[in-house]
Amino acid sequence: LGWKFYDADDYHPLENRKKMAEGIPLNDEDRIPWLCALHDILRREDSSRQDVVLACSALKKMYRRVLISGASAIESNQPEQPGEKPALQILFVHLDGPMDIIAGRMEKRRGHFMPPELLKSQFDTLEPPSAPENFITISLEKSLPEIVQEIESAIL
Repeated sequence: LGWKFYDADDYHPLENRKKMAEGIPLNDEDRIPWLCALHDILRREDSSRQDVVLACSALKKMYRRVLISGASAIESNQPEQPGEKPALQILFVHLDGPMDIIAGRMEKRRGHFMPPELLKSQFDTLEPPSAPENFITISLEKSLPEIVQEIESAIL
């Protein structure tokens, strides 16, 4: 697509990385400042009219709202109003698959601070996207070319 790519894991503060490396799941207090920083990156790119892809485990609806609206999503603590124009237009791609497939992929990566043992905590935290969120769900059981094609079709 020729878009900038950001991996949200690159923006975790050292404290979060240490916690995960020790096998301790992150909580909302750990994640919110990180998500606000990611929102700032997305807002900066949007103001430059730059399309981006952000790989991010935005597990909860609130986390996705923070990516769209920043800290104001927490401060207002109000549900979205129908027809309300979001701060940023984001298409969330929910890559959905069984724990064993994801665990197998995690086992193959090297040098990452999050151990596969934390995967269950992520599944426990997950709130799959639902209406009125702007999202698509794609099965991880498909081939990589099929996954990419579905994402590109949704974007373009």
